[in-house]
Amino acid sequence: MRKQNSTFQSAFISEAGSELENNDYFAFVELEEYACYVVADGLNDLADAQSARIAIETVLLAFQEHPSMKKSALLSYIKAADQELCKADSKERLKASVTVVVTDYEKLRYAYAGNTRLRLYRNGRVKEQSSDMSLSNDIGREEKLPEDVLSKHEERNNLYAYVGQGKGFSPTVSGKIKLENGDILTLYTRGIWENLDSGELDDVFSEAKDEPKESLNDIEDLLLSKQPGTLENYTFFAVFIDKVFSDPDRKKKRKKILIICLVAAAVLLVAVIAIWIVRILYQQLVEDMSRKYSDAIEYIQDNNFVRAQEEAEEALAVAEKLRDKKYIQEISDYLKLIEAMNSADSDYADGKYEDAQAGYATAKERSRYADHVADEYIDQRLESIVSYLSVYDYIQLGDALMEQGDYDRAEEKYLQAKQLATSVYFEEGRNESMDALKELYASRQEAEEAMNQQAAETATATVSAARLAAEGDKAFAEGDYGSANVYYAMAIEKYQELGDNAHAELLQSKLDASTQKAEDNKKKEHQAEDYVTAGNAQTASGNYMEAKKLYLFAKNIYRELGMDDKVREMDGLIEILDVEIEQRGKVQEEQEAQQ
Repeated sequence: MRKQNSTFQSAFISEAGSELENNDYFAFVELEEYACYVVADGLNDLADAQSARIAIETVLLAFQEHPSMKKSALLSYIKAADQELCKADSKERLKASVTVVVTDYEKLRYAYAGNTRLRLYRNGRVKEQSSDMSLSNDIGREEKLPEDVLSKHEERNNLYAYVGQGKGFSPTVSGKIKLENGDILTLYTRGIWENLDSGELDDVFSEAKDEPKESLNDIEDLLLSKQPGTLENYTFFAVFIDKVFSDPDRKKKRKKILIICLVAAAVLLVAVIAIWIVRILYQQLVEDMSRKYSDAIEYIQDNNFVRAQEEAEEALAVAEKLRDKKYIQEISDYLKLIEAMNSADSDYADGKYEDAQAGYATAKERSRYADHVADEYIDQRLESIVSYLSVYDYIQLGDALMEQGDYDRAEEKYLQAKQLATSVYFEEGRNESMDALKELYASRQEAEEAMNQQAAETATATVSAARLAAEGDKAFAEGDYGSANVYYAMAIEKYQELGDNAHAELLQSKLDASTQKAEDNKKKEHQAEDYVTAGNAQTASGNYMEAKKLYLFAKNIYRELGMDDKVREMDGLIEILDVEIEQRGKVQEEQEAQQ
C-alpha cells in the first residue's frame, strides 16, 4: 500500500557526450514497500567496458531478493556489486562509481563509493548531499579550494573507494532521512558536475515546477551551452516526491511503541547496572593487563629480559581471560621476542657466540613485530659477537701461520687479536691471544731450527693465503666487497692447494657474506636510482614536494653506501626544488592576495 499511497515522479537523461560509448548507467525498481534507485559511472578506459551496467544489475538483483532500508542491507547490495566486478571476465579490471538509494516512500537511505553524487532538495534548498571519495575532495577540504577548481582538479578521479576495488573496499552509508512532500532527489555523474557547479544546479531546482522532465531539459540545455571541449558521459536522474506515504496506524503504533519503550527502559536499567558492575571488573582486569604489559616493555628497554618474560606471561594470561585478540597477539609477539632474547643471551654468556649470533638474528626478526623495542640492544650484541669472532679468526689465522712456520705474521695476527679483544673488553679473547703469543715465543726458536726448504715453501704459500685472507678482511671492513671477493677467492684457492680445507671453508663463508653484502649494496644503489628516476618524473609533473621526498630517500641510501658524489648531487637537486617550492609559494600568495 505504500507505493499506491504516495506519489513519486521520476525522469532521467543519460548521454555519451563527446565519447564514443556511454559507460554511465542508471536503473531503478519500485516495489510495493520499497524502491531502489541506482546510478553508476564506469571508470574503465575500454569503450566496451560494462562495469556500470554489471554493478547496477547486481545491486538491483540483490535488492529484489532482500528489499530493506537497513544499513547492513545497503552495504550488502553495494558490496555484492564490488565482488561481481572483481570476478568479472574482462580485459582489464572493472571499476565504477556507484550511488544506491533505497526508500520506503516515507524515508530514504543511500550508500555510495566513488564520485557519483546525490543532492536532496527541500523547499528549493539543499537538504542532503554526498561527498566524493577522491583525493581532490580531501585536498579541497584542507586547502579550502573553490568548487570550480575541484571540478577540474587533476586528482578528482583519484578515488580511495570505488566498486570493483576488492580488498579494502569501504563504501559510505548514510543514516535514515525523513522525506517531506515536495522534496526532490537527484543523482548525477561526473559529466554533469565537471561542467556545472552546484550553484547552477540549485538555481534550476529552486525554480522547479511539477514536471521533472522540464528541469532535466533545463539542466541539459545549460550543460550544452557551456560547449566544453571534452564532455564526459553524463547522466542525471531526478525524483519529484509530490506525496510521501502516511501510515494510518501511526498513533496506535506510537502508543504500542511507548509501552514497549517503558518496559524496555526498565529492563535496560537493570541491564545497565549489571553491565556497570561487569565493566568495573573488566576495567580492573584491563588495567592489570596494561600495567603488566607496560612493565614488560620497560624491562625490555632496561635489557632485563628475565623479568620482562615474567611480566609478559602474566599479561598474556589476563589478555586470554579477557579474550582480547588484539592484546593477545601483541603480547604474544613481545613474548616471542623475549624468549628469543633469553635464549641468545644464555648462549652469549656460555661463550657459544655462533649460536648466540643466530639467536640474536632470530630475535631481530621477531623485534619487527614488537615495535623494534630491542633493536638497539640486539645490534650491540651482534656487533660484539662480530668482534669476538674476529678475535678468534685472528687467533686461528695466527695458529695456521705458526703451524706453517710464518712466525712473524702469526705474531702480527695474535697481536691484532689481543688489540681487538682489549678494545671491546673481551677478556677471554685477550687471554687466549696472550697464551698464543707465549706459545709462539716459546716455539719460535725450535721451529726456526727445524725449518727446511719444503717447510719454507709451505710457509710461504700459507703466508700468501693468510695475507690474501687478511687483505680480504681489510677490504671487507672498508666496504670494498669486490676486492674482498677477489682476495677471498685467491686465498681459498691457495688453501685448497695446501690441503687446508678448514681455512678454505672458513674463507668460503666470508666470501659468501661479502658476495651477499655486495649484492645488497647493489640493490640499494638500484633502489636509490629508482628513487631518483621517480623524483625526476615527479619534478617534471610539478609535484615538487613528492620529488623532494624521493630525492631525500635516494640521498639517505647514497650516504649509507658512502657515495659522497651522489649525496652532493642529491643536495643540488633538493636545493633546486626548494627554490621552485619557494617560488610556487610566492606565486600562490600573490594569487591569493589578488583574489
